[in-house]
Amino acid sequence: MTMRAPGLLLLAAAACSGSVGPAPDLVLVGGKVFTADSTKPWAEAIAIRGDRIVVVGTDADVRTLAGAQTRVIELNGRVVVPGFNDAHDHLGPALTDLEVVTDASPIPDPTLALVSDSLRAAVGRAPAGSWLGVFIGPAVLDDPAARRAALDAVAPKHPVVLQAWTGHGLVLNSAALTAIGLDDRSADPLGGRLERDRAGRLTGLLEEYADFGGWRSLAARYPDSVLVAALRDRAEAGVTMGITSIQNMTTALDPAKITALLQAAAMPVRLRMIPMPLTTARGRQLAEWEALRQSPIPGTTVSGIKWILDGTPVERLAVLRAPYADRAGWYGRLDFPPDTLRAMLREAVEHGQQPILHIVGDSAISLALHLMTEVAPDSVWRRLRPRIEHGEGLMPDLIPLARNLGVIVVQNPTHFALGPLFLARYGKERAGKTQLLRSLLAAGLPLAVGSDGPQNPFLNIMLAILHPDNPTEAITVEQAVTAYTLGSAYAEGRETEKGSLVVGKLADLAVLSQDIFTVPPPQLPASVSLLTLVGGRIVHDAGSLTGTLPARPRGR
Repeated sequence: MTMRAPGLLLLAAAACSGSVGPAPDLVLVGGKVFTADSTKPWAEAIAIRGDRIVVVGTDADVRTLAGAQTRVIELNGRVVVPGFNDAHDHLGPALTDLEVVTDASPIPDPTLALVSDSLRAAVGRAPAGSWLGVFIGPAVLDDPAARRAALDAVAPKHPVVLQAWTGHGLVLNSAALTAIGLDDRSADPLGGRLERDRAGRLTGLLEEYADFGGWRSLAARYPDSVLVAALRDRAEAGVTMGITSIQNMTTALDPAKITALLQAAAMPVRLRMIPMPLTTARGRQLAEWEALRQSPIPGTTVSGIKWILDGTPVERLAVLRAPYADRAGWYGRLDFPPDTLRAMLREAVEHGQQPILHIVGDSAISLALHLMTEVAPDSVWRRLRPRIEHGEGLMPDLIPLARNLGVIVVQNPTHFALGPLFLARYGKERAGKTQLLRSLLAAGLPLAVGSDGPQNPFLNIMLAILHPDNPTEAITVEQAVTAYTLGSAYAEGRETEKGSLVVGKLADLAVLSQDIFTVPPPQLPASVSLLTLVGGRIVHDAGSLTGTLPARPRGR
């Protein structure tokens, strides 16, 4: 995936000859540098001038370049990696003012009885009108009693939100439904479902685009100051982990005011905003993101278009070619009919937009790939670089077609910790063919990594190299880091600018607290960044490296 423009080659030639112009502004020396460049994956030191890398080489070579004004940072053997590029994140506020803790599980799945007990306790201490929230899983989503009426009985004067940790399912009580403008006369939005009882009354369960519209309405309750703080907090937490770029799926943010929010947030990372139009009963709201595409925001790009074509196996909404192993005769449900999907693909071609498709089930993936072949030649798709987000269902037989179309797979390794649940949904034989990693790389498919949950890159790397759900698909640390850096840059069309530590590229990098290439896998999640640079500017400094460090800049 590494591509170099002629100008970068000239810079590299100059570096090799020792003629690199004025002294660098900053050098990092005495380290173990993983470049993510397949032609020269390891080095010892880096020299930076302005926002660019000017030399990557041996410690001796780089030390001789330092001038009187050069800041020299002694790495003392520390590992340096390209800044992580989170290819799939969700920026925005928590959707409730009060999270009711029901258990300590990292993947919450409380029963209705446990939810009710927790809500009852919260009602006793929270003023009437306070929003109450609980993260839920399949136990509540599968329980027809865990709906509006049960929540009303416990919390009649508090808006209650039960939020599926997958992001695909909300259960609201009557007060919360009223607060976001839904009642029994509300129509299902295109691609979404408002569950109703036999009398036609809303049960409180919102699925897919009804759910996403609910998120938008819930987030709109917050003042701009809260939204700005949520954006800044996420980015500032990211740089402590070595994240220098975030590709944001814009589910809960109002596009009409995103520009003002981002300008006020002054986030210390590079940000890609990926438009995700919502829907109404009348159709897709295609125009709502156009103003943002025309309004440049410093440090931010706006590109691509995201559509969610099915749900996940957790709710049994991913669309499968064979029935779910734990629900006879049920195959999942497409959010949009094939004709609408065909129209989405044609629009992407006509407007030159990268299609970013949340597709999980193998049937939904197969449909999308075959519709691509109908809409445009392979060469067109390879230029647009279509993405499949959460490609758990990209089965081995679908890989050749995906490769021909130039499909990029964005995987989220935290999903690889769902073993028993995936086994129940798919059955043993099918589960062994899902969540591919090694097979994708072996076939030559571009691979990127995004968090879609816990922001810790080192947790995702651990899960990618262990792959507890499907160990035969595990990859190496080097492959995982490359996917998280250069692969993610390729997934946003910026691999010539960033993603690897190569002469001429942006100086986005992280100095790590431990050697992630040699520590035992269980120790990986404890890693942090000691020093994070974005464009040569220090945006995070833990203060544990020697040398003269510049003051931390504000903004980008």
